[in-house]
Amino acid sequence: MVLLRRMIGEALRRRRQDQHRTLREVSSAARVSLGYLSEVERGQKEASSELLAAICEALGVRLADLLREVSEDLELAELAVGAGVGGATVVVPARPRVVDRAA
Repeated sequence: MVLLRRMIGEALRRRRQDQHRTLREVSSAARVSLGYLSEVERGQKEASSELLAAICEALGVRLADLLREVSEDLELAELAVGAGVGGATVVVPARPRVVDRAA
């Protein structure tokens, strides 16, 4: 089974790591506890839409873009399940990391 909260967390973590930022930096900018942000990134907590918006703002990412990315990953996971992967947990291949050449 594909867990949406895990996919959202992975997308947030990728964005944060691509920016070479720490959990502490982003949690401070988003005004959310470091521990809670960590749990969201690991897919252990479901973030409210308000919290997601705050984290995206702290990362300088549009919420719509993050959700679009997650939606595309979810579609791939559902196709894999439909292709007979079975009852096992589906692992969606990681997206390639984007390197900011301007930094």
